[in-house]
Amino acid sequence: MPQKKPLVFVTRKLPDAIETRMMELFDTRLNVDDAPMTKAELIEAVKIADVLVPTVTDRIDAQVLSQSGPNLRLIANFGAGVDHIDLASARQRGLTVTNTPDVLTEDTADMTMALILAVPRRLVEGERLIRTGDWAGWSPTWMLGRRIWGKRLGIVGMGRIGQAVARRARGFGLSIHYHNRKRVHPDIEAELEATYWESLDQMMARMDVISIHCPHTPATFHLLSARRLKLLQPHAYVVNTARGEVIDENALTRMLIRKELAGAALDVFEHEPAINPKLLQLDSVVLLPHMGSATIEGRLDMGEKVLINIKTFVDGHNPPDRVVAALL
Repeated sequence: MPQKKPLVFVTRKLPDAIETRMMELFDTRLNVDDAPMTKAELIEAVKIADVLVPTVTDRIDAQVLSQSGPNLRLIANFGAGVDHIDLASARQRGLTVTNTPDVLTEDTADMTMALILAVPRRLVEGERLIRTGDWAGWSPTWMLGRRIWGKRLGIVGMGRIGQAVARRARGFGLSIHYHNRKRVHPDIEAELEATYWESLDQMMARMDVISIHCPHTPATFHLLSARRLKLLQPHAYVVNTARGEVIDENALTRMLIRKELAGAALDVFEHEPAINPKLLQLDSVVLLPHMGSATIEGRLDMGEKVLINIKTFVDGHNPPDRVVAALL
């Protein structure tokens, strides 16, 4: 008799090729409408699922997990970040949690570099002027931005993405500085010609551009606090393609309004999808809808990792991308 296929709940619309393969391999429930699931819907899913495939828009907290049924054994996250999942509760309930690391590094680094260029050179502001018909012609003193060649880039979080950004930034003549929980290997420092700062405060006070590349954890919540943001020089720019919660967004907004900072580029927000309306009024800010990793290739690669993690787990082996291993 054929083995019963595991029941897999997918919380959001995934690429067609991935959903098709899931339907072939598993007893799969898809989210055809792509509307974010409510907490009640998530609870109903975990009550009967063998595997849950959530995304960053799903809050898999202790309340949801407390309702999980006896069949749920795996949370195969579609995404690298897992700050939306209560990992401690998952561990206590004997669940395995996996993610999709490594496949989004280059895409996110590309977007970060684009933002590092866009803000000082006022690219979005200039494009908006063209579309509104407010451009009256070239002038030698109009729409002046800042040169990035020779400036200092401070990277907060020197993991895979931080290092990929550093490699790109060196090609644009930026001097690389970084703060990390642990100093990276001397070979990496040498390759990137990177300067390590044990003190984030000291680095912040000396940089022209700050780029955020650390995960959101309790330790990094508001890592760039109001106090730390005030250490930045008035000509500095802040770029965030990591997680919105790492920055005190209200404090950042106040400083931008007062022109205590030159500008910011934000792909993520503290309360997304809600955006602080005051940010929308600022020409000095580039705002993107959490699209740093949004490439066709990246999404397909993420889906392939989810498939591999589920199939490996169902076959009785340790999935390759475990974040939490079940306590058996």
